[in-house]
Amino acid sequence: MMKPSIDKPLLLDTYCKAGGCTAGYQRAGFYVVGVDIQKQPNYCGDEFYQGDAIEFIEKYGRDFDVIHASPPCQFASELTPTAHRSKHKNMIPEIRAALVATGKTYVIENVEAARRFLVNPIMLCGSMFGLGVWRHRYFELHPSITILLTPTCNHSNIPVLISGTRRRNNDRFEFTAQQCRDASGLFWMTRKEMDEAIPPAYTDFIGSYLMRAVRSWRGLTLYAADKG
Repeated sequence: MMKPSIDKPLLLDTYCKAGGCTAGYQRAGFYVVGVDIQKQPNYCGDEFYQGDAIEFIEKYGRDFDVIHASPPCQFASELTPTAHRSKHKNMIPEIRAALVATGKTYVIENVEAARRFLVNPIMLCGSMFGLGVWRHRYFELHPSITILLTPTCNHSNIPVLISGTRRRNNDRFEFTAQQCRDASGLFWMTRKEMDEAIPPAYTDFIGSYLMRAVRSWRGLTLYAADKG
């Protein structure tokens, strides 16, 4: 990998899929490189590499200002049948060890059922950002990053459901792909890709804090893409 000659800070999004988290970090002003074990033809980031996340972090992680990791959640997800959860490995401890070894600022994201494996995580909900989805997700932040206050959840409306809906075989009402896109802000994704994606608003919010921190470390007062 060649380190790009740009004036934006660099962020590595591992387990990136089609880039829900990537899009939010881009909005916050980062140049985002995505890595995923599978090809991602609809990935929205600045660069994409197919490969193993941990191997990529170990080889190139020190070239980045920030690293984000969304390891597979199937080991804990309520959408995974209980009998099958033990077949999926909890990658959070392993990915954290790789991230810590780089000495870089990092974020680890996962589902609500995995929050006990995260260190002092914050929770974000789509309703905090005026979205039509709830989709609670938990984010472990590097100790150098502090977010004391998050917006308030507002569960007064019926949410648009995305996760796993294509796999249900019952008479439950299902939202269309376009309704899911409109509710989440994942406008470039297929219905299947949205199943595992984070609305960009979440990482736009976190990214604004990361951007301030990077700006402070570099002794700079402004990035061209910084929003504030």
